[in-house]
Amino acid sequence: MKPWNIRVHGRHIAAGNFLHIIADSHRKVSFSSWTFGEHQGHITLGDHVLVCPGCRFDSASSITIGDNCMFAAGAYITDADWHDVYDRTETVGQTKPVVLGNNVWIGDGATICKGVTIGENSVIGAGSLVASDIPANVIAAGNPATVIKPLDAGRELVVRETIFSDPAALEKSVDDIDRYVLYHNTLLGWLRAWLFPKRGD
Repeated sequence: MKPWNIRVHGRHIAAGNFLHIIADSHRKVSFSSWTFGEHQGHITLGDHVLVCPGCRFDSASSITIGDNCMFAAGAYITDADWHDVYDRTETVGQTKPVVLGNNVWIGDGATICKGVTIGENSVIGAGSLVASDIPANVIAAGNPATVIKPLDAGRELVVRETIFSDPAALEKSVDDIDRYVLYHNTLLGWLRAWLFPKRGD
């Protein structure tokens, strides 16, 4: 990951400890906090948050993300309409804060709209459009998103912060993943791909 694959625009953007962002040149991650007239955006992320490629956070009011939340690739969170419904020349439009409780998981390509609160531990299915509140401890999906089923109250929830409880084990795990992913990379292979590229390089 390179820092230029993450776009941070505006003021009042804050993150807690151990923020984990995955991004690349094809799927940048964007945090935008807009100041326009009486509107001032705020984006606050808790500890141990995971943000995957292509995620966007656009605020003209307030987006608050709890600890241990996960955002799959292409998730979009916004607290504004960005234009008035009737006067399309009016920038920003209506705004309402967005709040995600601790340990919320937003699925691939899901959109969280203005004014939504999602309770702790809930899971939002891939491609969902969340336009109204979702209670805690449920799985919700669809367009518009509705509750599909509750989480099993008898099952223990393991949150992202547990990954960081043993730094040596975490370092070994990351090292093992790197070795696995880069196993076939060699100097000669790199030269061949640079001089004589093939599909899939």
